[in-house]
Amino acid sequence: MKQILNFINGQFVATGKLFDKRTPIDNSLIGQVHEAGKAEVDAAVDAARAALHGPWGKMTVAERTDILTKVADEITRRFDEFLEAECADTGKPKSLASHIDIPRGAANFKIFADVIKNAPTEFFEMATPDGKGALNYAVRRPVGVVGVVCPWNLPLLLMTWKVGPALACGNTVVVKPSEETPSTATLLGEVMNACGVPPGVYNVVHGFGPNSAGEFLTTNQGVNAITFTGETRTGAAIMRAAADGARPVSLEMGGKNPAIVFADANLDVAIEAIIRSCFSNCGQVCLGTERVYVERPLFDAFVARLKEGAEKLKLGVPSDPAANMGPLVSHEHRNKVLSYYKKAVEQGATVVTGGGVPAMPGELANGAWVQPTIWTGLGDDAAVVREEIFGPCTTVMPFDSEDEVIRRANDTTYGLAASVFTQDVTRAHRVAGQLETGLVWVNSWFLRDLRTPFGGAKQSGIGREGGVHSLEFYTELKNICVKL
Repeated sequence: MKQILNFINGQFVATGKLFDKRTPIDNSLIGQVHEAGKAEVDAAVDAARAALHGPWGKMTVAERTDILTKVADEITRRFDEFLEAECADTGKPKSLASHIDIPRGAANFKIFADVIKNAPTEFFEMATPDGKGALNYAVRRPVGVVGVVCPWNLPLLLMTWKVGPALACGNTVVVKPSEETPSTATLLGEVMNACGVPPGVYNVVHGFGPNSAGEFLTTNQGVNAITFTGETRTGAAIMRAAADGARPVSLEMGGKNPAIVFADANLDVAIEAIIRSCFSNCGQVCLGTERVYVERPLFDAFVARLKEGAEKLKLGVPSDPAANMGPLVSHEHRNKVLSYYKKAVEQGATVVTGGGVPAMPGELANGAWVQPTIWTGLGDDAAVVREEIFGPCTTVMPFDSEDEVIRRANDTTYGLAASVFTQDVTRAHRVAGQLETGLVWVNSWFLRDLRTPFGGAKQSGIGREGGVHSLEFYTELKNICVKL
């Protein structure tokens, strides 16, 4: 049986407490994970703190970034191993993970190595009473030990999105992967050792949230900053823990993202983008679209085309090259999603397609599969319109005016992302500017320039990451004033 160990101070560490890891493909047991207790988490934080003052802390930016480039190259060299581990944990198709998860997981190290090498700071000349003047300049210093709490939907990609800039800036990290997806974070420990990353710089502790590794990590006062991606309730709990010690947090949390399709939109472009935004990764994407507003003249045609696209999706195992949708990450999550499928019907939804569990052959019937689902006929107060589901489903609703749809799109406690589809350039800018979200796409979805700021408004998050914006969290600026 595969053993998934903690990685502390450059060593793989077993514990006496194990939990099972089952694949959502058919619910078969694929490994046992060694849960970290408080002692292991404390040891990881201590190792990370010691590494700040060891060889890692003494390296130049060029030396650090050379190592991180090697890390990216080694992930790419071991591409197939990372792909197998990621797909076994999540059940997602290899066709998706091989184009998104693993390449981006590696690229994050190179991208942030380049960012830190080219990041400017401030310099000011200042007059003084004696006329000789003074010079003020800023230098960046690592914030220290960073606790990295990761989600299960894009395990490697979203973990390295945080670890990449943290290490590039000279910090050390303790990573707590989701208990659902522990494998690639552990595998990355092998890569770190192979590439010469000093012990203690990168650590991994496995476990759950309350009274487990998550709580032990976020409450440890040796952790200087915490970055988290996941649901809003967990983010709020982490923020409360971080308040003890006044430690900074970066939180990317839930979303209930709208897409707005105006009657003049290119229907082919809108359908292609919204099929992906609703159903990619089985709908388990924080940027996914769970509310679609369509201008009334286009509504019937849009619903018909969306239904057609959803019904063409092929559910299948990761190795099936024709599969473009896998199972949900777990049976527990499937139960949550199916509870919303039930609520939608109870609240009067018209089920355009889907709405249940597909018939899967053989052992796959034991997996966490659900049907891609589209609803119409619901008002803005319905549960499936207001609450984040995180599954392959969406509600399509008509609208009649620009002011109306902006008001309805903004009527949510979330504010992560939105999409606008129109061929009127002036309208596109006008509407995008009024949407209360951290990110707006126009005539596209998931088109990401990693130099740009990423984060949410309202209950979707605190802080921005991406490009130089990541440096604002992972470094502290020190002002040095030199009297001439």
